[in-house]
Amino acid sequence: MRALWVDAGNGAAGDMLLAALLDAGADLQAVRAGLRGLAVEPLDVQVSQVRRHGLRAVHADVRAPRSDVSRNLADVAAVVSAARLPHEARKFALAVFERLARAEARVHGVDVSEIHFHEVGALDAIADVTGCALALHSLDLLGSATRVVSPVAAGSGVVRAAHGPLPVPVPAVLELLTEAGAPLRSHTAQMELCTPTGAALLATLATGWGPAPDCVPRSVGTGAGRADPEGHPNVLRVVVGDTAAAPRWVSSDMHRVDSTIDDLDPRLWPDVLEALRSAGAADAWCSPALMRKGRPGHILSVLVDPERLDAVCRVVFEQTTTLGVRISSVDRRSLRRDRGEVRAGGVAVGVKRGLLGDRVVTVQPEYDDVRAAAQATGRPIKDVLAEVRARAHDISDRPGR
Repeated sequence: MRALWVDAGNGAAGDMLLAALLDAGADLQAVRAGLRGLAVEPLDVQVSQVRRHGLRAVHADVRAPRSDVSRNLADVAAVVSAARLPHEARKFALAVFERLARAEARVHGVDVSEIHFHEVGALDAIADVTGCALALHSLDLLGSATRVVSPVAAGSGVVRAAHGPLPVPVPAVLELLTEAGAPLRSHTAQMELCTPTGAALLATLATGWGPAPDCVPRSVGTGAGRADPEGHPNVLRVVVGDTAAAPRWVSSDMHRVDSTIDDLDPRLWPDVLEALRSAGAADAWCSPALMRKGRPGHILSVLVDPERLDAVCRVVFEQTTTLGVRISSVDRRSLRRDRGEVRAGGVAVGVKRGLLGDRVVTVQPEYDDVRAAAQATGRPIKDVLAEVRARAHDISDRPGR
């Protein structure tokens, strides 16, 4: 199982994390291709070797034209959702921007829909967040990986922002780190060390806070900030490694939302379930129920993580006729998963595998790909499906990566 440690003892910014991940071996060409696929003004990233306080580091320079476009959360989410990104990378990038929007909304006392990101919604931040998501995916650090972040240095002093002079740490950074339960580290620097984008990235990727996790280090990356102050090395470091043994499964705290409904047009149920999944539900389903006076009805059930609970409840109220929901806490245990592909009849067939520890125990091919392979070869679908399942066990000698 992969492990990541982020040393944020001298602060964090989006470009610093991106540079550190690239220095640790992330695929620069994959990051560039992903950025160029975003439906915004042309984006690119260039990397160079620099020195910060006498230390070698990599600097990531995002190339973006000047733009007067003001984007809110819905705009940014639409850009990321429409891009041809790996599923886990897209999910991560969306989660980062949702965190930023929530923090800004709390700071300014407005609804999330009213937030226009200003600095954090600019093109360079879109590139930083999406680039980090792609780099983490390239290093197999999304999904079930262990990702630990050190105490975060935020800095002190005053910084000029779109709203005027702000104290450091700026309010959005404090909101983000407080919500995530991140430990702060004192620092003598009179400057902004942790930006809102950097704080949102750390809060989203961290599965824990503290010293480096037990692992075998495989690569180290050092990302440089723009400035090179005399008092400290303006760098962020990452260590990428492998844990000694893979866990049997993944445990997560979830919420279950239930509502009993007997007056909804049954033709609407498929769209309701799809809307819930789009809102971030881990799963959504209906069960038949016999209700008052013998009326047929349905029990709508939704499994969701705590951060998406409000969004899911909003969809239930907007898309159904219910007047209330029941919410309970559940402990979910799920198999670690990875994705890959095998070729059948010259057609690439995507597969999702479930792993119990390091052992593949279930394989689910993408049915549309299987059907395309069957049509290309003239073979029965069931034969192609059986072949793909058998071959999928041997996709990689590093399951879970």
